[in-house]
This record gives sequence, C-alpha cells and structure tokens, in this order.
Amino acid sequence: MHATTVAIDLAKDVFEIAIARRSGAVEERRRLSRRQFQRFVTQLEPGTQVIMEACGTAHYWGRQCTRQGAVVRLLPPHYVRPYVRRNKTDRTDAEALLEANRCSGVYPVPVKTPEQQALQSLHRVRSQWHRTRTARINTIRGLLREHGLVLPVGARKLRERVVALLDERAPELPGLVTHMIGWLLEELAAIEQRLRDVDRDLHQLAQHHPVAVRLQEIPGVGPLTATALVGSVPHIHAFTRGRQFASWLGLTPRESSSGRRRTLGGISKRGDRYLRCLLAHGARSVLRAAVVRARSPQRLTRLHQWGLRLRERRGQNRAVIGVANKLARIIWAVWSRDLAFT
Repeated sequence: MHATTVAIDLAKDVFEIAIARRSGAVEERRRLSRRQFQRFVTQLEPGTQVIMEACGTAHYWGRQCTRQGAVVRLLPPHYVRPYVRRNKTDRTDAEALLEANRCSGVYPVPVKTPEQQALQSLHRVRSQWHRTRTARINTIRGLLREHGLVLPVGARKLRERVVALLDERAPELPGLVTHMIGWLLEELAAIEQRLRDVDRDLHQLAQHHPVAVRLQEIPGVGPLTATALVGSVPHIHAFTRGRQFASWLGLTPRESSSGRRRTLGGISKRGDRYLRCLLAHGARSVLRAAVVRARSPQRLTRLHQWGLRLRERRGQNRAVIGVANKLARIIWAVWSRDLAFT
C-alpha cells in the first residue's frame, strides 16, 4: 500500500475508508468488515497518516495503527461535523475527515495509553454508580412519602432511618411496600460497598502515581481530581499555556464579538463535564477554607486572599468558577513544568 493519507470512519461492524494520495483527492474507497479492517491495519506502511474521529474505540485503533509505524491523528467530532457535505453517510464522514485534517485550526487529540483508559473507566463506573445510588434513594423517599412517611434531608444515615421507621410504622404499610423497600435497601448497600471499593482503589493509585502525588499538593485537588486528570489528559504538553488548558475544560468565557464590540458571556462549558465539576467542587473547598482561615489566626495564602477578594466583588458562584479557572492554570503549570506547588 502506498497511500499517504487514510481517513477511517469507525463503527462497530462496518468501517468506511477513504484513501488519498494527493492533498484532498480521494483515489480509493473501501468498505470493510471488522475482520477485514483488522487485516487492513496490519498492512499499513510506516509513515502512513491515519485520520479518525476521537470517538469510541478510536484510541484502541490508534494504538494498533501506531504499532505499524503509522502517524495517527484523532480529530474532535464536533470539529469534523461542519465538513460533512450533503447527507450524513459513512462515505461523507470519511471525506469530512480528510477536509478537516487540512485545517490548521483543528488540533488533534493525543492517543491515550491503556492505563489512562483503564483509570478513566474506573471514574466513569464510579460516576454511574453514584447516579444509581441517588436514584435508589429518591425511589425509597418517594415510596414512603406516598404512605405519609417523610424522611429527613440527607443520605448519610438514610438506611438507619428507614429501618427504624419501618420497625415503628410497619403495621401501617402494605406488605408489598415493605418488601420493595427491603429490596431497595439491599441494592443500595451493595452499591455503596462498590463505591467504597472504587474509592479505595483510586486512593491507592493517587499515592503511587508521580503526577497525581504532585497535583495533590495544590489546594482543592484531592485523590479523585488528581486521578481523573491523569486519566483524562493524554498529553499535558499539547497545551501551550494555562489559559488554553482552562479553555479546554470549558472554564473560560463564551465570546461573541464583532468589530470593536466585544461581548463576554458565561463560561463555554465545553470539554469534559466531569473534570469541570470536580474542579468546581475543589474551588468551593478552597473558598470555604479561606473563609475559615479569615476568622482564625491562620495565615491566608495568596490563592485564599485572591479568592476572598473575588467573592466579595463578584459573589459566591462567580468566585467558584474564577477559582476553578485559577486551579486549572496552576495544574497546567505544575504538571507541564514538573514543578512543586508553593
């Protein structure tokens, strides 16, 4: 094979391939099954440029192509979509990849290692179990409320309160409701045990990974945020400065400007929502620590002083986002320059 650029539209079973030997000119197309595509990857010549969307299985196939000596570029899907002409098909998707690759403003996504994907999978499963736990708690509250039993706010001691309430008011409840509540409590206990196991594994990883250990020196960054960053950021040096990293996380203002008129709105909320949420929680803890320190003889750090001034000037919610943006820039500086936080 003497192709210079190969655009691949990934799928579960059918893979559409567009091969270009000149800039932007498609000279060959192929539609392969999964087995045929695996054989196609093993026949790639060193130096062949392979373009794919950064979607499901893209990092796996990117690693397989890299082993054959190919140069892999994973393009963000939301930047490839505008290049799709006419109807959206596998064929036009492959052509759009070739067109998007020619644009210098579309930055590729670095290929993740298997360890990074495994760490990210652990966070995703943990997040899903948290949502399931919240759903089961709300179901228990709703079922009891329908029979006039209202539980206090809070999920920490929910199980003990439900058991005590059932022992006290069991004769007033139908037997089917009591059985269902028991099943939900058993499922809730199993989910909470799994969450504790996942948290234990994440804490152990955070203690041994050198980057995670260094990131935890930053205020507002704990084991959860540190491991999530290590698993979600393939290559920190892909960002040239801290503001670019904060923008990638969606923590910079959305801009709508024309001519001499410049309008800045709320944050863009682009990028990884999970990371943005963790940094916002970390920023809240920083502000809370600053308020507590201000009331005590403890010395305020420059970050705490800056956060309190921003809170007084712009309010609590905007201060949280401002501190989260600041934390993102600090994370980039500590990580990319291999420095200790001081």
